[in-house]
Formats: sequence, C-alpha cells, structure tokens
Amino acid sequence: MKLVAAGLGGLLVSLAPVAVGDNQRVVGAFSEATLAGWEEEVFAGRTDYVLVEAPGKGTVLHAQCSDAASGLWRRLEVDLRETPVLEWSWRVDRTFSDIDETVRAGDDYPARVYVVVDGGWRRWRTRAINYVWASELPGGADWPNAYASQAHMVAVRSGAPDEAGVWRHESRNVRKDFARYHDREVDRIDAVAIMTDCDDTGGEAEAWYGDIRFTASSQD
Repeated sequence: MKLVAAGLGGLLVSLAPVAVGDNQRVVGAFSEATLAGWEEEVFAGRTDYVLVEAPGKGTVLHAQCSDAASGLWRRLEVDLRETPVLEWSWRVDRTFSDIDETVRAGDDYPARVYVVVDGGWRRWRTRAINYVWASELPGGADWPNAYASQAHMVAVRSGAPDEAGVWRHESRNVRKDFARYHDREVDRIDAVAIMTDCDDTGGEAEAWYGDIRFTASSQD
C-alpha cells in the first residue's frame, strides 16, 4: 500500500495555514525545529520521522524505515500562479539494489517529495507528482506509479555513487511539470507529502530532508 493509492482525495479535507513572505510559501520549516501542520499516514509499519541536528545544515528532518511505509502530509493550498517553483534539499546515504521501480515489488524510494492536486469527491481527478530519489532508474526518467496511474514518478536524483551522502538542492516548476506529465494546466496544489519507504523490498532506507518551500522563481 502506498500514499498515492490510499484515496488521495479523501485525505485532503481541510487546509492548514502556511507561512507567507517575499514571494514564497514555506511548507516545511524544519530548520526552525517544527513539524507544525504535518500529519502522519501509516500504510505498512511506521517510518520514523524525527527532527535532528545535521552538521553544517542545522535542524533537518531525519527519516528511517525498516520494512515499513508511512509518510508525512502537509495539507495546504498553494497558488502556482504566484509561486510555481518547489524547492527543497535532501540527502541519502544509499539506495536499493537490483529492483524494478516501475512495478509494485520495486516501488520503494529512500526519499521522495509529493505534490498533490485534490479531485475532491471526484477522486479519479486527483493527480500527484512524486519527485523521487531513484535507485536504478536514471535521473530525468519518469513513469506512472505502480499502484495508481493518477500519480507520476519523476527521478530527480538517482543512486549514483557520487550522489550518496551529499546534500542536494532541488528546484522544480510544479505548474510546468503538471502540464508535462499530466497534460493538465493547474493553478494550485492542495498538499505536499514526504515519504521514505522500504516495505515492498523488505529492506531498510534512511534519508534527511531540509526545508521545503514554494517560490516565484528558482533561487539557483
């Protein structure tokens, strides 16, 4: 069972406030040592999500799983006409070996960040993009989620040796990505989620997440 396959529309009932300022929307203020607004969703055992101090990074969110799958949701509305660019940083020390990420048996990722457009009572209209740190598929690859076709997977990073153990900063234009991967023009997203999971492979995974925010344009 995965986050994208558990009735996305039914989870998005209320909207939480989100910090606003200088053309940005802060979704995850982990550097301020807070998880305010985030909710847990458990599917197959629990991934441990805790705030920790990371050398040179300050406070970050640490995720660790062992044959488990659970995620953290932030229910909110972000206007993509004003702030279309999603930015975050993350780190993994290792990825999975010898898996096929396009099928259910290999649908595990040491780190992923979701953006969701809620279909409301028309759940079939719910759409999601999963920005993942892939293990076998190369960076830049994309494919339908193995559990739910409404979600599309995008490999932002992959398990190359020079990527492991290094903090990476990411920037994605979510509005453009929905047009590209879902052939849909969207003006807002309704939720963001984080997930480190390892239940399908029965293995272990560990990741660290930095702050998450939406901005008017990339800060790179």
